[in-house]
Amino acid sequence: MHAMIRPQDLLCPRPEGLYCAPGDFYIDPVRPVERAVITHGHSDHARSGHGAVLATPETLDIMGERYGLEFARAMQAAEYGEVVNRDAVEVTLVPAGHVLGSAQAVVRWKGLTMVVSGDYKRRRDPTCPRFEPVPCDVFISEATFGLPVFRHPDDRDEIARLLRSVAQFPERAHLVGAYALGKAQRVIRLLREAGWDRPIYVHGALDRLNALYEKHGVDLGPLEPATTGKKTDFAGQIIIAPPSATQDRWSRRFPDPVSAFASGWMQVRARARQRGCELPLVISDHADWDELTATVDEIRPGELWITHGREEALARWAELHGVPARALALVGYEEEGDD
Repeated sequence: MHAMIRPQDLLCPRPEGLYCAPGDFYIDPVRPVERAVITHGHSDHARSGHGAVLATPETLDIMGERYGLEFARAMQAAEYGEVVNRDAVEVTLVPAGHVLGSAQAVVRWKGLTMVVSGDYKRRRDPTCPRFEPVPCDVFISEATFGLPVFRHPDDRDEIARLLRSVAQFPERAHLVGAYALGKAQRVIRLLREAGWDRPIYVHGALDRLNALYEKHGVDLGPLEPATTGKKTDFAGQIIIAPPSATQDRWSRRFPDPVSAFASGWMQVRARARQRGCELPLVISDHADWDELTATVDEIRPGELWITHGREEALARWAELHGVPARALALVGYEEEGDD
């Protein structure tokens, strides 16, 4: 680490979020601020009402879709790898592999490099570029699934389980709960890659984000509204909907639906039972324990800071592997996705 400059001189936690004093901006602030860098479009990280927002073009599009085009007074798009100067601070956005447009914020100042991961995962996702590790003095990581018990299976195996169930129960509809931004489109793309070329029926709440993904080059194949036709028309079909819709009256339009839910939390049986989920699909847009620890091991930062999730276990692992670590305990970030 640089003797004269402490990391907290460049980035420090405040009630609004992670603050960069030399550049006078916040990263993923949880309340309105004058200048914000936004890592991705989930509503716990991307809020409306800021003065100026810097983000990838895709994230700005997502925010415009969700909050209206006036979500901030000024917007600046930065492509992956583009260097943006904020006073004496350089900011570069690099892929985080979380959802469309998601980025890590690489912040450089006076020879010090700090990387704010936002939310991330390491495995391939057909709807967004893969996470790119960046050498740094301080790596600021999430730890949503930061316990050794969380080891996510291959998402293709989970999709294969879904398709086996569809084949086994041709008289039933399969109703898959998936978060509207990221998870729904990923499940659709994975189904296409697995050979499901029939129309996939979708809840209306997903239409605008599905269209936005298509606009950005993610081919989702034939989609149909899940509102037309008779109940029997949906036998043997796959329907994708926000998780909340799978548990309300809307779901009664389908024949004896198999309730499925795509989430990293479906590894926890009690959570699956709580949701009345017949077919839990462990598909997560966050890094699991092995991905978190492998990332710290690969980057070997001078320090690890942990923003949210299961901070203690990951901090302890890092210390045991020679990487000083601390929990920032930033408030306002949810555990996974959003409805």
